[in-house]
Amino acid sequence: HGPILEEDLALANNSLDLIGQARLLYQHAATLINADGAEAQRFAHLQGARLDGRITEDTLAYFRDTAEFRCHTLMELPHHGALVGYAVSERDYAVTIARNFLVSALMVLVWDQLQGSKDPQLAAIAAKSLKEVRYHLRHAGDWLVRFGDGTDESHHRAQAALDHLLPCCEAFWHPSPAEQAAAVDGSGVDLRTLRVHWNALVNDTLAEATLARHDQPHAGYVAQGHVGAHSEHLGFLLAEMQSLARMHPQGVW
Repeated sequence: HGPILEEDLALANNSLDLIGQARLLYQHAATLINADGAEAQRFAHLQGARLDGRITEDTLAYFRDTAEFRCHTLMELPHHGALVGYAVSERDYAVTIARNFLVSALMVLVWDQLQGSKDPQLAAIAAKSLKEVRYHLRHAGDWLVRFGDGTDESHHRAQAALDHLLPCCEAFWHPSPAEQAAAVDGSGVDLRTLRVHWNALVNDTLAEATLARHDQPHAGYVAQGHVGAHSEHLGFLLAEMQSLARMHPQGVW
């Protein structure tokens, strides 16, 4: 739903990068789970594990239920403003761009730090992913400036998108127990240390775009998707994305 065909293609390329990153992470996670008997047993209820006794990237992507996923609520929200998921509304490209910008600003910092992970495979994934997400940040940032410093309509839409999404970003700085444990053992990164740098990236671009920050969480609420308490939207996304694999669990993709 970009304004020109080239933008739809650019977003498709971004999506392919993100799918590639997800595959590398799922493959590595599956290897670690299979090497740990207790972890493998914990995942044994998943359809893919029942078929051949091993966890695969497909097991983790297609056969986990909503509560078993860990992603920031920001990633689940529809591509329009603050409406319920079943509302009929035109998709808003400003929401797409604002979300991509906020997430990419975080992931540039995360991947950069993860290059120093004690897990060599994770460090290698981080080095590859960092190159890709730098482009994602530049692409989204350029469009955000174009919107914010453009027409009254584009400025209004960009500001509304930021006002809608920024409060969800507070969750970045409240790491889950798993993220905290990974930071302590040297395989992960303490996300709280990245807040100052993220603020600098975001503020510089918003200043250029003549956009303002209004990102206080509503009544102090912090979104909880990264600890498994998701919005209503993730279930609908998974129903669409997992349906084919669940209909044909022995299929080879």
